[in-house]
Amino acid sequence: MKFQFQAKKSNGEVISGRLDANNSESAVAMLQEKGYIPIKVQKEEEISETMKDLQHLWEGVNLKELSVFFRQLATLIDAKVSIVGSLQAVSEQMENAFFKIVISEMLSDIEDGVPFSEAMAKHPDVFENLAVSMVKAGELSGNVQRSVMFLAENTEKNYELNAKIRGALFYPAFVLSAATIIGFIVFTVVLPKLTGIFKDMSVTVPWYTTVLMVIGDFMAQWWWLVGGMMIFVIGGAVYYAKTEDGKKEMDVLKMKIPVIGKLFQYVYISRFSENLAVLLDGGIPIVRALVIVSEVVNNSSFQGVILRAADEVKSGGAMSTVFARSELFPPIVSQMIKIGENAGKISEVLMHTSNFYNKETDRITANLSTMLEPILITFLGLGVGVLVFAILMPIYNMAGQM
Repeated sequence: MKFQFQAKKSNGEVISGRLDANNSESAVAMLQEKGYIPIKVQKEEEISETMKDLQHLWEGVNLKELSVFFRQLATLIDAKVSIVGSLQAVSEQMENAFFKIVISEMLSDIEDGVPFSEAMAKHPDVFENLAVSMVKAGELSGNVQRSVMFLAENTEKNYELNAKIRGALFYPAFVLSAATIIGFIVFTVVLPKLTGIFKDMSVTVPWYTTVLMVIGDFMAQWWWLVGGMMIFVIGGAVYYAKTEDGKKEMDVLKMKIPVIGKLFQYVYISRFSENLAVLLDGGIPIVRALVIVSEVVNNSSFQGVILRAADEVKSGGAMSTVFARSELFPPIVSQMIKIGENAGKISEVLMHTSNFYNKETDRITANLSTMLEPILITFLGLGVGVLVFAILMPIYNMAGQM
């Protein structure tokens, strides 16, 4: 069993930690053997793997929480607090239950002699390879605080990039979703009642109105089937997009969407440049850094190009030659990287590249709503216009004949 304790040293200093013991009496005895005066000894609650999985599914750990975690940890380490003490302090104010469990397991591993980076590596669903490699480099160089601060700033920037994407796509996604729901209700409830007038009066209607009447009757009778099919198709598409093949197709499709594809391209280039610069500054060899970045860039197309660049560097070549042959990287990126390689200032050039594409991303996201708004209004206007024309024109004809 594991017990959490607070104890007082002979000099009056109060310490806290965790230890393994068969029962609370054994835990107290172990502390007394070390010359400590136990203040509080409490059994640590054990959480089943099933409960941990449920909490992970419900809460998970987002980039904002990771950023706060790394920044608080860096501050405490800079204040000369030990890794164990720092993690305990961060855990005490952590609101995310799943993240709290992860930190608790890391504390247990570290107290058993496992390095901090290896304790992080046991939780790949929380800490990416980039974070593990940066901390490991910090452990080897004796400057963990600098590595953790790098991670805090890097995670914040990644969080800001993701927030920009979500903000840019929220408006069109909301409008299209609302239009789909309203259209379903109109065709299922409203349209059959309006077209019922034509049936009752046995009037001749244009072909386009007949088509709407057939659709309305079908929707009114089989609305549950159509609704179920829509849910099935959307759910199937979401599920397929999470598979390996589906993710690859989605990654390619995202890059081909007008305007939005350019936004994604700039985000991926910025993410690649920023993360690679951070890893190189942290002392990670360039081949290893490229492999790590390929995993965190979050696009299979970019991942393939970056891995080819890693192979090129491994064989004695320059990664800029691979980027120059790829359509995913604009010529200016490969040229800047080539200049950095020749000057031996690759990390500085990558950081400048990241800053440039960050600004380009800001510009596109700022203008995206302005560009998409007239397109969406036109699309919705055409739909409403067709419905109004198909329904009102026969009514006007009927009124003229009366």
